Amino acid sequence: MSLLNNNLLLFAPPLLVAVILHEIAHAWVAEKLGDPTARKLGRITLNPLRHIDPVMTILLPGLLILSGSPVVFGGAKPVPVNPLHFKNPRRGMAIVAIAGPVTNFILAGISLLLFQLLGHLPMSAFPLPTDLTLLIGRWILHSIIINLVLGIFNLMPIPPLDGGRILVGFLPLPLARRVAKLERWGLPLVFLVLYSGIFQHILGPVIEGVLTYIQGNP
Repeated sequence: MSLLNNNLLLFAPPLLVAVILHEIAHAWVAEKLGDPTARKLGRITLNPLRHIDPVMTILLPGLLILSGSPVVFGGAKPVPVNPLHFKNPRRGMAIVAIAGPVTNFILAGISLLLFQLLGHLPMSAFPLPTDLTLLIGRWILHSIIINLVLGIFNLMPIPPLDGGRILVGFLPLPLARRVAKLERWGLPLVFLVLYSGIFQHILGPVIEGVLTYIQGNP
């Protein structure tokens, strides 16, 4: 069977890179702001075993891939952050939260540049078997989409997603407290938004625009 017919092989590597670097970004920024918790627990590392969550890293994206879902996303084990180490705990948590999606958007941009660069090179320029070269190209293409999906998904203003924590960090305190109270209902609210199709309506034009851009700028 061709490597390019294996959905798990096509999606899993770029997804792992995206979610792991997302969490490392949270941990690194938290450390820069004065919180050593993630460093002490060995979470500022590229070792995937330190970041894998059985449900969000393996089960959920695996089911989406195997079911042929047009949207594949997941997550790593959340990085532990102690806001008491920050000079301004609420603002510090917001800055840590921003780091994850920003990292995904940077990865999407780097992947887009790489994809366009590789598209201008002849196949003879790659000292690898054709199938492997094409597989790497698919990884880079999927990295663009996966990182955009993760970045936009995590910016939804629902705690405990990054967007919710950003809201709590920058809203006036009375409003921030109200938003923070939503965290106990966070996961049901996220699934409700996904089920309603709102997220797909937001994401669809973005993905379509990126793919149109790629096709128009080979």
